[in-house]
This record gives sequence, structure tokens and C-alpha cells, in this order.
Amino acid sequence: MSEEVGLRDVELPDLEVFFAYEQDLEAARRANFPPRGREAFMSHWKAKVLGDPDARVQAVTAGGALAGNLVAWTGEDGRRHIGYWLGREFWGRGIGTRALGLFLAKETTRPLYADPSARNTGSVKLLERHGFRRAGTLRYEEHEHVVMVLDADS
Repeated sequence: MSEEVGLRDVELPDLEVFFAYEQDLEAARRANFPPRGREAFMSHWKAKVLGDPDARVQAVTAGGALAGNLVAWTGEDGRRHIGYWLGREFWGRGIGTRALGLFLAKETTRPLYADPSARNTGSVKLLERHGFRRAGTLRYEEHEHVVMVLDADS
């Protein structure tokens, strides 16, 4: 836990690293998020993530290395959502826990929603450590996801 974890603004060259992380088939399986082709990935990130003035987008660094990203956005349902992705080499080292804590200090909108894959127990536990509670389930095709909510009093 001595590794320094930080957040910074995302820079365009970071997208190449994020793209590589999304191509990791084990990560994609756990997240129930199929990897996109390079053009689709870059287009989405530039237009819908970095191009959304309402989104809070942060790169996660660990020991100076680019470890992943955290994003909060307002969905079509009017709710504020959070998502994140870390490269596999950064899993299991407490980096996600520390980064999410830093992010939640900046992203103060509550309630805040997340919907990790039910089989991604590490992600569910990460959210629970930060006060998110289980609020039900939903399905994306045949895959079950856990609806997690961080309430104002959490």
C-alpha cells in the first residue's frame, strides 16, 4: 500500500492505454463489456466521454504509471452514474479503492449509481467499501448486473 495513487485529467495519449486495457479479454469478461474496435473506442471517448461537459473524467495513476480511469456522467435516466476501468496489472493492489476514494471526494453528486456485473465480485466489493449499497439487479441480455447506489447519507 505504499504505492502513491493519484487522479489527473485525461490526456488524448491516455486513450491508447485505455484502449489496450479494454482489449484484455479477462477484464472484458468480468465487466461484461465486449471490447470495441479502435475506431469505435476512440470515437466514443472523444465525443461522448471527453466531449461531455457534464462528465467528470479522471485518469488513475499508480506510482506514476497510468493505471486506468474513473468517469461520472448523467445518464438518459437522469441519474448520475459512475464507471471505471483499471489495467489488469493494477488489480488486487488497493489502487482501485484509493482512487475511488479520491474520486468520490470530487464527485459529490448523490445519489450516485453503478451497475457492475454480478460476477465481478471485486468491483461489487470495491463499491461496498465506499458506502454503495445493493439496490437490485438488472440484465443486459443474458448477463446479470448489480445496481449499486451511494446515497446522500453514506
